[in-house]
Amino acid sequence: MYTFSNKLRIGSFIAMGLGFIFLVIGFMSAPSTVEEAKAIVAVHDDGHGGGHAEEATNSHGEEQGHGAEASHGEEHDASHDTHLLHQLQNRPWSALYVAAFFFFMISLGVLAFYAIQRAAQAGWSPLLFRVMEGITAYLVPGGIIVFVILLLSTLHMNHMFVWMDPEVVAHDKLLQGKAGYLNPTFFLIRAAIFLGGWIFYRQYSRKLSLAQDESDDNSNFVKNFRWSAGFLVFYLVTESMMSWDWIMSVDPHWFSTLFGWYVFASMFVSGITVIAMVTVYLKSKGYLEDVNDSHIHDLAKFMFGISIFWAYLWFAQFMLIWYADIPEEVTYFVARIQDYNLPFFGMLALNFIFPLLVLMNSDYKRINWFVIMTGIVLLFGHYMDIFNMIMPATVGDQWYIGLPEIGGILFFGGLFVFWVFTALTKAPLQPKRNPFIEESRHFHY
Repeated sequence: MYTFSNKLRIGSFIAMGLGFIFLVIGFMSAPSTVEEAKAIVAVHDDGHGGGHAEEATNSHGEEQGHGAEASHGEEHDASHDTHLLHQLQNRPWSALYVAAFFFFMISLGVLAFYAIQRAAQAGWSPLLFRVMEGITAYLVPGGIIVFVILLLSTLHMNHMFVWMDPEVVAHDKLLQGKAGYLNPTFFLIRAAIFLGGWIFYRQYSRKLSLAQDESDDNSNFVKNFRWSAGFLVFYLVTESMMSWDWIMSVDPHWFSTLFGWYVFASMFVSGITVIAMVTVYLKSKGYLEDVNDSHIHDLAKFMFGISIFWAYLWFAQFMLIWYADIPEEVTYFVARIQDYNLPFFGMLALNFIFPLLVLMNSDYKRINWFVIMTGIVLLFGHYMDIFNMIMPATVGDQWYIGLPEIGGILFFGGLFVFWVFTALTKAPLQPKRNPFIEESRHFHY
């Protein structure tokens, strides 16, 4: 049985505490009036050379004509100021949402990998099943937190999802055409179905996995195989719909038919990366004695392969939209290249070029510290990927890495570590009666 070390436990509590404080400060610092918003922008831009504040707060500052022209300019300025206020109010909410979704998607990616191993009856991976089950335990608290954020959004506690604002919909024919799907009630019902299905499979599969250890036949193993095969069909459908609802709908005028696969690749490689990192950590502490370098090699091989798959989807989506140059589609990338140039292209280097150069060599995949280093870079890169998906649509160019962003990572990172490693203490780390356990023990690549 794994024993949760006091150092790791205390570290997770400290991270959660600091993260909570930073998030509270971030929410308290958000402006409540247009005047406060203008002051924040002015201070921030003065620190970066000025100029932008005048453009943001006085985009029609030149002398307007008389009569109707002046009136129109004043109305436009008022609308722009309100939009600026909403962007600054969204920032702590968006930072919270990005971090909450990022750590939730790690456990969801692990769940998909776990179900694939079960459905494929893979012989190399049973020694890692308890690690995967421990990581997927975070689906429960992580899913509840994400659902609460979505619920608060439907209650107009923030402006992240513009289609939830009746005033915006009333003046937008495109959103009116999507109202049958994009409406708060149906949105929450879908979210409840997604989360309910994912959590049910995780809990039931875990129950069958533990029952197999105490059974005198393979009936529980066979049930787990069947449930896993069926779940993968449910997962592929609901994961795509989730990516449309929870991420793509923050920018409801834009769409991509590749987006569901793109989000899946990001969560899948992030989940496999965390499996590798937790496995290496446990092995360094004297657990998982039968896990060998070939297991680590195969996990690193998946990290490498899915990173290439992610890059292929990124380029396919980017190249086709950019080449077609359709205004409704290309605006998505224009906003990111103009206002998020460093994080947009930086995460491409972290998620594709770095693992390509580091993990191409087969020998490096067997070096534990190499896998950990690559994993840290990949996780940061895919956090930035989610950051690039959410922030441009919710805060526009009013972004920077500050207390809310750091607080979100610390809080949810601490909660993730605490919940996962607590779950690992609940059962032996090595299955006893899996039919492929001996094959897994003697696996060599």
